[in-house]
Amino acid sequence: MTSLSVNVNKIAVLRNSRGGDEPDVVRAARTCLDAGAQGITVHPRPDARHIREADVHALARVCADYGVEYNLEGNPFAPPRPGYPGFIALCAAVRPAQATLVPDSDGQLTSDHGFDFERDVDALTPLVAQLKSLGCRVSLFADAGADPDGNRAISRARDCGADRIELYTGPFAEAHAAGDASSALDACAQSARIAQSVGLGVNAGHDLSRSNLGDFLRGVPGVDEVSIGHALISEALYAGLDTTIRAYLDCIKNAAR
Repeated sequence: MTSLSVNVNKIAVLRNSRGGDEPDVVRAARTCLDAGAQGITVHPRPDARHIREADVHALARVCADYGVEYNLEGNPFAPPRPGYPGFIALCAAVRPAQATLVPDSDGQLTSDHGFDFERDVDALTPLVAQLKSLGCRVSLFADAGADPDGNRAISRARDCGADRIELYTGPFAEAHAAGDASSALDACAQSARIAQSVGLGVNAGHDLSRSNLGDFLRGVPGVDEVSIGHALISEALYAGLDTTIRAYLDCIKNAAR
């Protein structure tokens, strides 16, 4: 069954907007895991706009305490700077179960596109090898349906040595909200099948919510993990974090049926 990894970046955004330690990302992560989530995801950025280096270490200890997967996301090409030692260095320090590589720029509001595997395969290959030597499973952020002539680009993610891709689901979520997600869903399903045909696992994330998650999982075969943050945390403001996590897990179970 698909695993739910909760992205707690937005908890840190709220904390940082005021200063101090509240709301506490560690307490939030523990609440998510107590409610049944199977992992925690964070995306530390070089500007520390939300998750900070100290948070990365604290959340690693939480995941170790619970025996669940820790998923660290980031751009491996972003250079180190004060307060941000670099993505590879963070992974070396905390040894996450999964390292998800994302091609976002420093000033980008959110991750909104996957790698160009034809262009980036040579640069990614040594970084993937380095992360795997640390014991990390490696997932690469990928656009769905990027290559309509068979999605050869998706299959090239395997040439980098990656273990999985993470399908960028923003276009699907936008189409779903507009009332017709069939083409976007087909693109995700096609990309998932091609990835799986070359031995890659499939994750998914970005703008997934309770309103579209069930349709997505029913339409896309064999998704290993969904990473959800913004919508989940937004819903939790109204319903509470524990209740919201349990509702997402029910959504996943119902889709599996």
